[in-house]
Amino acid sequence: MSTTGSYLKKHTEALVKDVGIEAACKLTGKSKATLGRYYSDHEEHADRFMPVDAVAALEATASYPHVTSALAELCGVSLSLIGERRNTQERTSVNSDVIALSQRFALLMAEYQQSIADGRITVNEAKRLLRETTQLQQVLIEMKLHLEEEVT
Repeated sequence: MSTTGSYLKKHTEALVKDVGIEAACKLTGKSKATLGRYYSDHEEHADRFMPVDAVAALEATASYPHVTSALAELCGVSLSLIGERRNTQERTSVNSDVIALSQRFALLMAEYQQSIADGRITVNEAKRLLRETTQLQQVLIEMKLHLEEEVT
């Protein structure tokens, strides 16, 4: 499987797990098995990807647009979340964003140190690092929104 395909499948899995498998089945009208095939890394499913309408339905309820952001990254595009679509309606300050950023980065570094302790990063460790990296990215996007709000 290509690196791009594998990357998209990992983000598809993150999206489904973010929403929850049962909820994802209801939102997309797909079975658990079908959803599983969309993010399976087995060679027999290498050419199966989630349809864009299913991605849109799941990302409308997910905490983060996992697949959309992955596609954007692959194209070298930067995304900015719309304020009304944020997970929380409370407004925080840039100062609290800096604190959250520091905490998230510390969690990422702790996870990295634990993962590399034996000199090798396993698949499960890489998945945990990816989750932490995604969380760090979300904090950065929130911080960007707050900075843009202060400028306008």
